[in-house]
Amino acid sequence: MAFEQTVNLPDCKYSYTISPKIKKFTLRDTTFTQNRLGNYELNRLLEKVPNSDDGFPLRITINKNLTGFKISITDKSKLRIVNIFKSEENKIIQDKFYFLMDSLVERDIFEKKEN
Repeated sequence: MAFEQTVNLPDCKYSYTISPKIKKFTLRDTTFTQNRLGNYELNRLLEKVPNSDDGFPLRITINKNLTGFKISITDKSKLRIVNIFKSEENKIIQDKFYFLMDSLVERDIFEKKEN
């Protein structure tokens, strides 16, 4: 998957665009880590029950130039992409995803637009 300026996950209520106000220090403040290629990564487990280790891994990667990003939500093996927005039984997981993304929007990492 290539880095994009705007990401719209299937069936998600919002599309996210990288903010022109994004700063490297803000990424570090929000627990993004720099990988060996210089890109910034945020890894979270979206779980229905906190600390259960039963959920979907979320990975947000922002390129080192801060011009593009990608988001993936996968199964536990991290090999297959999962659509958490397709079913209402994932409502809690969807809410946790939106909460995390809203906190990143507030910190001027992303901008949010309703689809």
